[in-house]
Amino acid sequence: MRILIATDAWRPQVNGVVRTLERTSLALKERGHDVRFLSGGDRRTWPLPFYPEIRLTFLTPDEAGAQINDARPDAIYIATEGPIGWATRRWCLRNEVPFTTGFHTKLADYTALRIPVPGVAQASWRFLRQFHKPSRCVLTPTRSIAEELTGRGFPNAKSWTRGVDHDLFKPGPRDHFDLPRPIMLVAGRVAPEKNLEAFLKLDLPGTKVVVGDGPSLPILKRRYPAAHFTGYAFDRELVRMLQSADVFVFPSRTDTFGLVMIEAMACGTPVAAFAVPSPVDVVAEGVSGAVDNDLGKAIGRALHLDRGIVHRYSQNFTWAATADLFERHLVKINWSASPPLPRTSPSPFPLR
Repeated sequence: MRILIATDAWRPQVNGVVRTLERTSLALKERGHDVRFLSGGDRRTWPLPFYPEIRLTFLTPDEAGAQINDARPDAIYIATEGPIGWATRRWCLRNEVPFTTGFHTKLADYTALRIPVPGVAQASWRFLRQFHKPSRCVLTPTRSIAEELTGRGFPNAKSWTRGVDHDLFKPGPRDHFDLPRPIMLVAGRVAPEKNLEAFLKLDLPGTKVVVGDGPSLPILKRRYPAAHFTGYAFDRELVRMLQSADVFVFPSRTDTFGLVMIEAMACGTPVAAFAVPSPVDVVAEGVSGAVDNDLGKAIGRALHLDRGIVHRYSQNFTWAATADLFERHLVKINWSASPPLPRTSPSPFPLR
């Protein structure tokens, strides 16, 4: 099957959306599928207002259509609600071509955090609902997010889980840190939406470790000098850190999944999180971690869990299973039933 994935989130961005698309496409290619990406390529980018770390590429529906004509895919997945996603959506609607969309990020909640003006969240949710309304299927990372979207009037929302590279993330030596235990670790972007202060302000024994970087880092370093800030870590360095932690703390209330939670579990490290979507779907209470409205209590319970059981639970999350669900939910295109496509000039930038 030929699959076209249209996404505004792509390299060199480092985030869960990019990692999910990369690993899912790799698993699909291993099964013989032809997966191509409609992304910004080497075109000029502009920073997203109030979130300059994310850069966007603008293209017209005709430019998106040229790439779709080049690929002639059996299915189109629109992963993001940015300019590339909108251009692809408009071309598909104009030419009566069905498509599937993905809800990867709670943009409405992120926008409200960064622009604290009354009505911003409601307007953002209307924007997202309008984007996904014509989609034949809206893929969401967890069951609780799918239920939330259904309650907000989104059509045909279905859950699509995530996976772990178990060859990389696995139990190992626990000697990376020479710090007082218990070691409580968070990892990811150091930004307002990650709610890190809910963790850092807790009065707990041991050491708080923050792995990552972002706009909130200078402020948090000044406010919490006792915490240990490492900057970003990737691949085996990140694995060593996750292996060495006593508990992985996930204080975000807005993430739609949190890949690093299951990566920590794969290293044998239990997870502590708030009892909100999506941790309630990802963390098995008393098995792989603890969720609670009181984050300190969740940390306390998680610290007593058996690391071997935590690791075994993580085996439920694989990229093969992720690819299975993705393939199953994609809406197929019957080109013979679609109106004749308009003639377009060659694609201005190649599919990847």
